[in-house]
Amino acid sequence: MTHTALHLSQISHAWGNKPPLFEIAHLALPQGDNLFIQGPSGCGKSTLLGMLAGVIPVQHGDCEVLGHALKQMSAAQRDRLRGEHMGVIFQQFNLLPYLDVKTNVLLPTRLFPSRAAAAEQEWGSAEQQALHLLHTLGLPKAVWQQGVNQLSVGQQQRVAAVRALMGSPRLVIADEPTSALDEAHQLEFLDVLLGTARRQAASVVMVSHNPQLASRFDQVFAMPLRGQP
Repeated sequence: MTHTALHLSQISHAWGNKPPLFEIAHLALPQGDNLFIQGPSGCGKSTLLGMLAGVIPVQHGDCEVLGHALKQMSAAQRDRLRGEHMGVIFQQFNLLPYLDVKTNVLLPTRLFPSRAAAAEQEWGSAEQQALHLLHTLGLPKAVWQQGVNQLSVGQQQRVAAVRALMGSPRLVIADEPTSALDEAHQLEFLDVLLGTARRQAASVVMVSHNPQLASRFDQVFAMPLRGQP
């Protein structure tokens, strides 16, 4: 197992013929540590997360995630790396509206045997882990059998967080995971998310517009202004 969650060197990304959206000279995160990424709207935070998750190809520079050089991997290989070893909390949640809460959160363990095996080893079964995480993240039993489209936006965000943590991923990538929560609940939710990831020896890389959350993280990275790596 690698001891480095992330290692980026001389990374840059541009859309079409436009100037680089961002340029990063160096960024490294030890496995098990957490990283908070901040910066103004439009600086490329979500694009960077998409690159780390293997959704957006690396254009220039070296981007190593969990010991894998993403630039040398095919799209299918990046998809498998993400599915087996990462949990991703998207801004739009990407939940399946025709499935209930419990089925949504169990998807990683049903699609990837390694995630199911990890849940079984630690919890006895994937379902036991799902029920524990649903309870821990404040989703009452009354909603577990409901379709996710019947939930509030804040509840959907919590469901997305539970799904990301299923099967003990080594890296959790979270794009504004507290945006749908009021300020009083943001720190509480974040502490549960980080605490759960820590117990699973996972690193968390998170983007947020709320700078007050940064104190909970091991590292804080400010996205550089365009042309200033």
